[in-house]
Formats: sequence, structure tokens, C-alpha cells
Amino acid sequence: MLGSFGSSSTTTNSSPHPQEEDPPHPPPPPDILHHHHYHQQIVQQSFTSTSIYKRQLLITCADLISRSDYPAAHRLLTLLSSTSSPLGDSTERLVHQFTKALSLRLSATNAASTTTDNETLRRSSSYLSLNQITPFIRFSHLTANQAILEAIDGHQSVHVIDFDIMHGLQWPPFMQAIAERYPPPTLKITTLGPDLQTLIRTGDRLTKFAHSLNLNFQFHPLLINNEAEIIPPDIIIDPNETLAINLVMYLHRLLNNPDQIDYFLRKIKSMNPRVITLAEREGDHHHPAFLQRFVEALGHYTAVFDSLEATLPPNSAERLAVEQGWFGREIADIVAAEGGGGAGRRREGLRWWEVVMRGTGFRNLALSGFAVAQAKMLLRLHYPSEGYHLHAMNDSLFLGWQNQPLFSVSSWQ
Repeated sequence: MLGSFGSSSTTTNSSPHPQEEDPPHPPPPPDILHHHHYHQQIVQQSFTSTSIYKRQLLITCADLISRSDYPAAHRLLTLLSSTSSPLGDSTERLVHQFTKALSLRLSATNAASTTTDNETLRRSSSYLSLNQITPFIRFSHLTANQAILEAIDGHQSVHVIDFDIMHGLQWPPFMQAIAERYPPPTLKITTLGPDLQTLIRTGDRLTKFAHSLNLNFQFHPLLINNEAEIIPPDIIIDPNETLAINLVMYLHRLLNNPDQIDYFLRKIKSMNPRVITLAEREGDHHHPAFLQRFVEALGHYTAVFDSLEATLPPNSAERLAVEQGWFGREIADIVAAEGGGGAGRRREGLRWWEVVMRGTGFRNLALSGFAVAQAKMLLRLHYPSEGYHLHAMNDSLFLGWQNQPLFSVSSWQ
């Protein structure tokens, strides 16, 4: 994990995390105007102290579980449950989700890694809400798209392989951009997944959109029958095509098997793509030591929940859906699941992926100034909050909240 995070949009110098300790109370101010400001400071310090105290209780509970002191952990979880709420402030909501995840771990049901049809629908809905109310997905898509657009400039036959297309939200802006080129190139998108019908529905929507643009477009959905078959043999690549590989929020799924990561990346390299786009969450959420993994995740999601608190009203249905249906599930995967299943949805930050990518022969391509400017405009127009910051470092772009990096995008060749 990067640790510190620049407060400027383009700074490359980092500053240390602020220490989470209670500042001493200042002496009483001399006049009534200063007294009002002083009262606000005390209220803020009290709120901050309470938030830190509750997070410290969570860490204490995780430590008890890591030392197998389950009776004490149960007692502390009872206390945490009584002081948290899915409808409270950001700290209460955060504590509620982590308390649920710790309870799942203690119950040993491994419910975090089970998926029902209703759960799939719920996650699909919360993903769409996540795309609307936070900049995280749009930032990743927009920056990756710009890297691809610049890499394929001047090429007339473009093939994108997307390993996690979801609802296809990334591609309409990309398609519109290349349709405006003259002459517009042909575009083929190949995508892979375990649910062929979902892929087909996504392809139908993109095909209709391409038709409205008069864009020559092909969509090839490929079914993956099991986790071992990460690259099916029936991917067809025409030697006359310019190939782009899109790995937005995908590589972390292979973390449980290092050999699988190495095989996957070497297979990708053999396809000779012109560009590979990589977007991942920032955070060391895959550490083998439970307590360290827990502390890292708590810091990450504290920033996420604070960003939602600062930009959305407390009664927002979309906020609640995202906190419970998306981030709550991620927290459960990190905290409650061990081994397979949900553990495969943990994360590593870009620093870790840089080592892996370079180890398999890839080199980092610098993101352009235009890509950075676009990301700045996205935040300014759609998510106008002083808390969100962009940070360019090592030819990559990071989006974070306050001093905490949350997502990164990079391109490779």
C-alpha cells in the first residue's frame, strides 16, 4: 500500500499519515467570537475521539480473535453491535459492517463466500449505484479508456479483450470516441465470464449502441466453465488487429494462486497486445496475517465511508445499498473468509502489481497529461468535493480520499 497520499492533484511528493491521536485541548479563547470557534473545535475533537475509540475497539476485537480468545471477542462484539447502526454516521456504519464481518468469522459459517441468485441481483444493483454516487468506477473506466484510445490511434482494426465487463458501462464512451474518428476503425470486444446469458445481454446493449453510432462492431462472449480456465482456448485474435487487454478490477481475483497469475500474464504477453490497462483497489488486503489484513482494511474503508458521508445525505437509499450490498460484502470477504471463496476478492495495491507485471516482462506506459486532465474534470463536474484527490506517481494515476489512496490505474506494454 502507498501509505501517504498527495493533497495536490498532480503532486509526486507524499506526506506521512496524520497520527490518529487526540490533540490537546487549546486554552480557552479570550473573547466570545473565538469562544464560538473554540466550541466547534471541542465538538469536532469529541467526534474524532469517539470515532478513533470505536475503530480501536474493532482492532482489539480482531486481536482477540487472532489469539483465539473467543469469549472476550464475543463480549466485545456485543458492545460494538449496541453502538453501531447501518443508518448512523460514517463511523457507526463502518463499525456495523466490520462487526457483522467479525461475527461471521466467529460463527465459522463462511457465509461471506456463498452466493445466491438474490445476492447476485443485489450486487448487480449496488454496482450500478456505486457507479452513480462515487467516482471510483468512472475514474477507472475513463482513465483506462484514454490509455487505450491513445495506444490505438491510427489503427483501423481494434480488438479489446475485457476480462470483467460486468454491465459494459466502460465501453459506450469509448465507442463514441472512436466513432468520431475518420475513418472510424472497426471494433471487436471479446469478454469472458461464468454467466453466458449476462454476457449476451451486455453484448446486445452494446451492439444496439454501436448501431446508433454507425460503428462497425462485433461482440464475442466466451463462457468460462471453471476457475482454472482463466483463458479459454477459443479466443480468436486476427494478426491484423490491434489488441488491447482490459484488466479493470480483475487481477486480484487470481491472488489465491500465484502460479495462476504468472501463467495468466505470460499468456497475455504471448498475445502481443499494444496496451494493457490495469485498475485495482489500493490496499494490502491479502496479507496472510489476519490482524494486519484487518487493520489495513479498516483504514481503507474508513476513508471510503467518510467519502460517502461527506458527499451523500444520510437517508440516501443508494448510499445504503452501496455500503451494505457492495462494500459490506467486500469487508466480509476480507475479514470472514479464509482460503478460497471470498478470499479471492481481496486486494493488493499497485506497488505489488508493479513487481508482478515487471517480473513477467511488461513495462509501464506513462499516462498522458490529457488522461490526468480528464480525471480532474470528472471530479470537478460530477463529484465536487474537496476530499477527493488525484495523485500522479510512477507513470500511474491514483484516486483517493484525503490522505488515503483508494484506486489506481496504470497502462502496460
